[in-house]
Amino acid sequence: MKFKLNGNTVDADKAAADTPLLYVLRNDMQLNGPKYGCGLGQCGACAVLIDGKVARSCSIPLSVVDGKEVTTLEGLSPEATRQAQAELAQDPLFQGLRDNALQAGAAPAAQPVHLHPVQQAFIDTQAAQCGYCVNGMVMALVALFDKRPQASDEEIKKQLAYHLCRCGTHLEILDAARGVHSAVAVVQGACAMHGEAACSKELV
Repeated sequence: MKFKLNGNTVDADKAAADTPLLYVLRNDMQLNGPKYGCGLGQCGACAVLIDGKVARSCSIPLSVVDGKEVTTLEGLSPEATRQAQAELAQDPLFQGLRDNALQAGAAPAAQPVHLHPVQQAFIDTQAAQCGYCVNGMVMALVALFDKRPQASDEEIKKQLAYHLCRCGTHLEILDAARGVHSAVAVVQGACAMHGEAACSKELV
């Protein structure tokens, strides 16, 4: 069984077809962005994008993504992920991790890396407390802004309605979502002035 994962084709034939996608992502692919929260598809912590649509990976069997494209939190800003993995590889506390937990040959980036605007907005507004729900919140907003770059407050609230935050940082999360609007405008302006090369793929 093959599917695209963060832009790369992967083979998951060793896993049973009815294995929850979340288990394959975390245990086999060593991608820890999506979290196990409720296991029932109700809290949103496990959210990923499947062909651009937000989905609860804990309740979706692997067979569903055969031939599809899956994007996890790590795939939103691959350069930042590679840099973090490279730094992690130098930490003696994590030397025992499996070899495939880190991308082969990964090294710190030679120049500053950039996060996806939604991720950056969460940092700028300090929208995370424990951070467990953030994966789902970010992925849901990425899916929304991909389709509706200038989504209204009501659209944002509707998109996040079934993503649970037990720490109660809902106001900060909404501030982060509103902050993406200005970033989207900058990206769209760059596209108009300088062409596709200046565009952020995540928002265009």
